[in-house]
Amino acid sequence: MARLFYHKPQFAILDECTSAVSVDVEDSMYSYCREANISLFTVSHRRSLWKHHEYYLLMDGRGSYEFKPIESDTEEFGS
Repeated sequence: MARLFYHKPQFAILDECTSAVSVDVEDSMYSYCREANISLFTVSHRRSLWKHHEYYLLMDGRGSYEFKPIESDTEEFGS
């Protein structure tokens, strides 16, 4: 995340980058990215990150996928 904050790219792919931090620190990190206009593609199992994203991509491992907006009634899915 330090490199992300330093370089401030337009886009970033984050793979479980907040798994070792608390939810409040995670929230601060993602809020900063939004303020810095960094578009994020996140791989994560934390539902707490949903508020920082507008869409989800669910891949089933057999070549099919769903790309849908995250809405208030979106259900959590397994890994």
